Amino acid sequence: MRALQSIVAGCSLIIVMTAPAFGQRGGGPQEQANPDIKTMVAHLDLERYKATIKGLTQFGDRVQGTDRNRAAIDWIEAQLKSYGCTNTERIKYTYEPAPAAARGGGAGSGRGAQPGGAAAGARGASSAAPGGGRIFGNRASTSANADSLAQPDLRLRRLNSQPTAPGPREDVYCTKIGTTHPDEMYIVGGHMDGRGWGEAANDDGSGTALVMELARIFSSPDVRTERSIRFILWNNEETGLDGAKA
Repeated sequence: MRALQSIVAGCSLIIVMTAPAFGQRGGGPQEQANPDIKTMVAHLDLERYKATIKGLTQFGDRVQGTDRNRAAIDWIEAQLKSYGCTNTERIKYTYEPAPAAARGGGAGSGRGAQPGGAAAGARGASSAAPGGGRIFGNRASTSANADSLAQPDLRLRRLNSQPTAPGPREDVYCTKIGTTHPDEMYIVGGHMDGRGWGEAANDDGSGTALVMELARIFSSPDVRTERSIRFILWNNEETGLDGAKA
């Protein structure tokens, strides 16, 4: 449910564009850095970003433990390599879900489920919300759809029909190696799995595509960073952050 599990933190990440690509400039380091950052931002491409989201949606909701999830991971890795982020690696782990009784329900366990167990549509009542907030008044369910018949698109029903099964899981990542402090690292990540009998375009195709677009920009050969940056696409977020923990 998190668009980005973690994002480049702080303001100490120094980006240096090599002179052959962007020329020499006068003035101090700060005066040189700002135009270079603007140049990098200019490399962001909305159409490429949208195309990556569409590429992810071809696999449906990418529920972990399915062939469509594994195919999506292979596709993500191939895209990262095509950007020049060729040192891709996999984190491999095994997912064994707890018995249903031990989980005590959970998001998506019912179409009317509410965070904190509150019933939908209770006028004037309040219920707990993620992050410590309170929700008041009439509201519809915000949990993921768990009913295949609620998906009117027959193509998506077929695409998402394979159920999840316990067993091996994988995350995929690549790393931009820093030039001055390669052992110090920033992590930019998002979860690539989804659920809901749809295409998981926003939860979390949009976040996954953002991480991939940043990986493309930073993997350009004319971009150097003092510290390393790792671009990670987690699995199993929808079942409790299992891929991030791995």
